[in-house]
Amino acid sequence: MMRSMFSAVTGLRNHQTMMDVIGNNIANVNTVGFKKSRVTFQEALYQTMRGASAAQGNRGGTNPMQVGLGMTIASIDTIHTSSSLESTGNMTDLAIEGDGFFILSDGQNYYYTRAGNFGFDEEGNLVSTSSGLKVLGWQGTDFKTPQNLTSIRIQKGLMMPAKATSEVRFANNLDASAEVETDISKGYKIPFKVYDSLGNSYQMLMIFNKTEENKWQYIVVPYSEDIDYQNIQPNSDNSGKLSFDPRDGDLFDQDNNNDPFQNSDVTKDITVNLPNGSPLTFTVDFSSLTQFARETTVDLSYQDGYPAGTLLGISVDSNGVITGIFDNGMNMELAQIALAIFDNPSGLTKAGGNAYTVSNNSGEPKIGTAGTGGRGTVSPGSLEMSNVDLAEEFTRMIVTQRGFQANSRIISVTDEMLQELVNLKR
Repeated sequence: MMRSMFSAVTGLRNHQTMMDVIGNNIANVNTVGFKKSRVTFQEALYQTMRGASAAQGNRGGTNPMQVGLGMTIASIDTIHTSSSLESTGNMTDLAIEGDGFFILSDGQNYYYTRAGNFGFDEEGNLVSTSSGLKVLGWQGTDFKTPQNLTSIRIQKGLMMPAKATSEVRFANNLDASAEVETDISKGYKIPFKVYDSLGNSYQMLMIFNKTEENKWQYIVVPYSEDIDYQNIQPNSDNSGKLSFDPRDGDLFDQDNNNDPFQNSDVTKDITVNLPNGSPLTFTVDFSSLTQFARETTVDLSYQDGYPAGTLLGISVDSNGVITGIFDNGMNMELAQIALAIFDNPSGLTKAGGNAYTVSNNSGEPKIGTAGTGGRGTVSPGSLEMSNVDLAEEFTRMIVTQRGFQANSRIISVTDEMLQELVNLKR
């Protein structure tokens, strides 16, 4: 039998495999996060009919004589090029811009995927909507290491605990041209709220009085509709004095670290008795106050207490941080999605369902947060489309078809030659 027939058979068989790969690529042209594959061929074994000979004397050397025995598949490679993003408007749909894979788990094994069609199950776990595998990351603000990866769980109705007020800041200007006024009832009054550890709010009143040139007195008292100003004691723990730099127009003392005050602390711990009888201690910060000969505009600029809140919704940023939005007006970091990168992502083993597993040639996963260590960033409300190029696949289909036809012709011609050989006997 002729060698050409068996060489052509290898061509037919391997072009069929190439067509299988092309067909799989085209079938997945709209699969989320799909990465196309390609087939490369290589020569098969050669039969040596005569070896090479070296030059001797006046005679030159000769080259080897070898007949090929067909071809075989060299590799089937996965091409991990990035693809375009499709906007979905669903906040839990995530795409990766750059390198990296989301990490999924069934409780025992890790799987890696570029398909970010995620959602929450009945227990509040963030899962892949196609496979139910749990998305891994870090819950809360824990130290983010590969060792403490966990599934992400965010339940509806999640409560944000209340926080007692521990710091209050005041800013803007006290009028340097104001008249001296020692009567507390005629001072400049600023109402503000504070919160206790249970989230109860209490209305307080900050009163500023100018006691002498460049000097002010302040006092904090619980607010009520009829405050008894006559019994307010300015020298109590919830009062104090502010001394401004008297230099005209210059409130910042270069010899005192640009502090706007002289011989006075810019912060003070204040304890007030709340209407329920319990004391509340917080720090008052005056470092942003000024004293110019302009109208008094001093006001509350910040206080860090808040009541308890119920989760209204979530948002995801480019670092994969999931932030909860609560009905008390506060936001809180709830979790962060982890990403993994590999030295050789093409070495990953396809496990079906848009997922990959580690192989001996992929390298170990390098797990961390998005935007660090060469990992891409997360695009919320989007999904990564397939990187299949139909024009390229159709071109490869034509090349494959012609290669298959040419190899089939080799078999036909070889058969005719063998027929002629058989006919010699007639």
